[in-house]
Amino acid sequence: MQRNNPMHARVLVADDDLDLLQIVVASLVQSGADVVSATTGADLLEHLADDGPFDLIITDVVMPWMTGFQVAHSVREAGLDVPVIIMTGRDDPNLADRVRALGGRAALLRKPFDAEALDAAVTALLA
Repeated sequence: MQRNNPMHARVLVADDDLDLLQIVVASLVQSGADVVSATTGADLLEHLADDGPFDLIITDVVMPWMTGFQVAHSVREAGLDVPVIIMTGRDDPNLADRVRALGGRAALLRKPFDAEALDAAVTALLA
């Protein structure tokens, strides 16, 4: 989503870090997205069921009760072909392989990131 050319997309974002969640939501809204936020993976799945459909899911790896990968696998198991961005601050070399295993409609976004990196990841998956 380029800031000069906002793309209207419905995005579901989950992170248990409320400060980061606010920043991501604000950046997406500024880019023209309609955003729903959650603080846990379980809440994300509830929003997906109750408030869907969504064009994109953005989720943190480490969250209470359910990891971002568990969320992504649940989405895939439900038969939903929604692109997923996995955010992480962890320095684990296996994460990139785990994201690739989710399929071509998934991307890894390493924290810290700026608005341009977020926009690039979103644009790449929604193209």
